[in-house]
Amino acid sequence: MGVLNRRYASRTLSHCAPPEYYGKVLKKTSDLKTNACVTSSRPVPVHVRHALQRVHPEVTAKYYGCGLVVPECLEGCQILDLGSGSGRDVYMLSQLVGEKGFVTGIDMTEDQLEMAKTYIDYHTQEFGYKKPNVSFVQGYIEALNEAGIEDSSYDIIISNCVVNLSPDKKQVLEEAYRVLKDGGELYFSDVYSSGRLTEEIKNHKVLWGECISGALWWEDLLQLAEEVGFSPPRLVTASPITVDNKELQNILGDFKFISATYRLFKIPGGASKPCQVVYDGNITGLEVGFTFDSQYTFKVNEVVEVEGEVARILSHSRFSDEFTMQPPAGPCQPCAVGPKADIVNPFELSQQRRSAVPGSSTGRCCGTQSTACCN
Repeated sequence: MGVLNRRYASRTLSHCAPPEYYGKVLKKTSDLKTNACVTSSRPVPVHVRHALQRVHPEVTAKYYGCGLVVPECLEGCQILDLGSGSGRDVYMLSQLVGEKGFVTGIDMTEDQLEMAKTYIDYHTQEFGYKKPNVSFVQGYIEALNEAGIEDSSYDIIISNCVVNLSPDKKQVLEEAYRVLKDGGELYFSDVYSSGRLTEEIKNHKVLWGECISGALWWEDLLQLAEEVGFSPPRLVTASPITVDNKELQNILGDFKFISATYRLFKIPGGASKPCQVVYDGNITGLEVGFTFDSQYTFKVNEVVEVEGEVARILSHSRFSDEFTMQPPAGPCQPCAVGPKADIVNPFELSQQRRSAVPGSSTGRCCGTQSTACCN
């Protein structure tokens, strides 16, 4: 984390936390005044936990993310980490993409970049690689072209508690869309608000540094994604954010905040019909099942009917080889109705998850002999 926008800083420095906030004021996670930048609501898979344990302790201590940003099916992928900070997620992903993959971290904070670069050789040796499969560049998430990031050059972009720090979030999404390959994904965790924030909150320096003042109203994300060209955002997880400082609580009033992870895909547009799909179980660490988002969980060899939008994503992204699409020939006779294509409110999801019965499932399954229609 730690990316502030230089244009914004040069125009209205009084409206944002000083750049040194992430190198001088915040020296470790315990210096944070809210849990906005440390919240995570998803169990950590064993293989990811193992990868995290192999990251140097000093790199981990400087980590300020607001969720665990680890998409699936990463072997051989080219990944860009927006606001890579100390490099914790880059080094974790370095292991998951393998030697044939590559992870680039971009950040504007010199102290964080210096920390990240210091341990490149350490992790290369620790992971048993012949040469580094990571790099770190200084730059701004709204101007990836100025940092030399080319069009259609990455399979996946991740971001962890960073986009909220930019005043031009649409430009961030446009740049992400530009540098993603066709079928690529923006998978990111960030802070969202229950409504559009007041100017007082937006201008509060400490709340900026705590990832609160720049929080986007979650409904605005849906609109921005559509304008840029992304598929409708798929909500993965959502966790409530707490503010333990009474002075900050008084400023925030009735506004609520949440840490949410979304996935946006760069796929062809057009209408799609519901489809029945079968997860093949070949994604590393997810041999038994795969939770795609808050609405769909796929278990190996079980047929699940998915809405048209999800069918398009699965068939036009890196997941196309991980699922068997039932033949489109013949009449469409679904044996079960999957989740509706409704917009998921992250605040409602968080509340539901806190009161949900353990073991409850998302998408419904049907027999393996079902006929499907997914044109």
